[in-house]
Amino acid sequence: MSDTLPEPGGPHGEAEAQATAVVEPAVEPEYDPAAPAPLNIPRTPSGNADVDALLERLGDADHLATDGHLEVYEDVHRGLRDALTALDARPGPPVPPPPYGHRS
Repeated sequence: MSDTLPEPGGPHGEAEAQATAVVEPAVEPEYDPAAPAPLNIPRTPSGNADVDALLERLGDADHLATDGHLEVYEDVHRGLRDALTALDARPGPPVPPPPYGHRS
């Protein structure tokens, strides 16, 4: 083994330079914690078609950047609030009249 390096133009110089060349690893995409990623949270059906549709709408946020979540959440909140208000607006069973001679 020799302590001298072969000349760059020498017969073994180019082949040896290629053999010892540093190989760069393949560049992998950087992890971006802000990138949209599905949460994959299971949604249990409520039995009310309107409410179930709103709960499924929450899945739309999985494909949006964080700044797009607010619009989805507000839309779902508005729909759920309207569904609850509609329950209050439905007429219930008729109220029986007060007993005879009773004043309110």
